[in-house]
Amino acid sequence: MKHTRRTYSDPARNAPEWKARKYRALKSDCTDCPLKAKCCPKTEARAIHREKYEIVREFARQCTASDFNQTAQNRRKKVEMLFAHLKRILGLARLRLRGPYGVHEQPHLSGPI
Repeated sequence: MKHTRRTYSDPARNAPEWKARKYRALKSDCTDCPLKAKCCPKTEARAIHREKYEIVREFARQCTASDFNQTAQNRRKKVEMLFAHLKRILGLARLRLRGPYGVHEQPHLSGPI
């Protein structure tokens, strides 16, 4: 019996890795611009450095600048303080039961330590 091989090509194998990019403006564009003194006072032309995850960073900056962020932080702080109390004062190093009902029942099952 003759063995036949399936030809397989993975397009992601030879794809170039996304590296940091540096975008540069032309010197002629920057010399005529009225905002050059504010934009790039020490260089002849403007250069912008963009990393791979710059889009994600911009989204995170928008989220932290929103009004909802303060409300969400306050909610998280309340929950984190409850868990800190359970761990530090009551001595529960880890919760062994999963889900909201399990976490609710955990302190009743553990008893004094």
